[in-house]
Amino acid sequence: MSILIDKNTRVITQGITGKTGQFHTRMCREYANGKECFVAGVNPKRAGETFDGVPIYASVKEAKSETGANVSVIYVPPAGAADAIWEAVDADLDLVVCITEGIPVRDMMVVRDRMRKQNKRTLLLGPNCPGLITPDQIKIGIMPGHIHRAGRIGIVSRSGTLTYEAVGQVTDLGLGQSTAVGIGGDPINGLKHIDVLQMFNDDPGTDAVIMIGEIGGPDEVNAARWAKDNMKKPIIGFIAGVTAPAGKRMGHAGALISGGADTADAKLEVMEACGIKTTRNPSEMGKLLKSVL
Repeated sequence: MSILIDKNTRVITQGITGKTGQFHTRMCREYANGKECFVAGVNPKRAGETFDGVPIYASVKEAKSETGANVSVIYVPPAGAADAIWEAVDADLDLVVCITEGIPVRDMMVVRDRMRKQNKRTLLLGPNCPGLITPDQIKIGIMPGHIHRAGRIGIVSRSGTLTYEAVGQVTDLGLGQSTAVGIGGDPINGLKHIDVLQMFNDDPGTDAVIMIGEIGGPDEVNAARWAKDNMKKPIIGFIAGVTAPAGKRMGHAGALISGGADTADAKLEVMEACGIKTTRNPSEMGKLLKSVL
C-alpha cells in the first residue's frame, strides 16, 4: 500500500520543455513504472510536439482529457509557477506537485486563497519541495530513486536533503518506505505534516512514520497535537535548526523563528509531550525508529 501515488497514477509534466523539466521527467520515466505513468507534457507554445515520446498539449485540461492523467508535476519558472498551479487545480486533478523554488509569497497567497474560496478538491504538494515517491512503483520529483526501497515506513519532511537522509537510514535497516513525501519549506504551501500523518495513519501498508520539521511556523506542533489524540502508529521526530538564532531568516523561506513556540527546542518539547520519540541528531533517526518497532 501507499499514500497519494502508486503504479496506476498518470502524470502530466508542466514545464516539460525546460531544462529542469526535461531532465527530471526523463529520470522519473526511467524509474520503476515511469514510462507508463508519465503520459503528457504541457507547453502552450509547443503543443503537438513530443518529448521522449511523451505528447505535449496546450493546456492541462486538454492533457487530462486526452490521457486520463490525474496528477501534475510543475517545473515552471517562479514567475509563472503560481499560474501553473492554478491551471492544474482548475483542471480538477487529484494532486499537484510543485517543485519550483522561489515563487513570490504573494502569488502563493493568491492561489491558496482562490483554492479555498472555490472549494477545490485538488491537493497541492509544495511548492519548493522534492516531490514524493512510492518505491518500486513511481517517483514524482527530484529525489534520487536508487536510495529508496519498498517497505512499511512513512516519511514526511519539510527538508529535501533530510528526506533523503531518513530514506537512506531506513533502507540501510532493511525496512524500506511505503511512501516518502517532501512537503517543502515555503511559508505558503499545500499539504502540511498533519495532512500526511492522517494519510499514513489510515494506510494499512504503513507501520510507523518519520516526521522531519524545521524551525518557523506552527505546522509540526499542530501535527504533534493531532497525533497525540489520533495517531495509532509510532512516530519518530526530528527538527532542523536547533542552533539557529531567533529573528534570522534561514535557508528555507518558511524557516524564520519569531521567537517562542516556533524554535526547534519548543517544537521538540511539544512533540515529546505528545508521545513522539525525538532525536537532536539526524544520523540517529533510523536507530530511534528501530527502537519503537
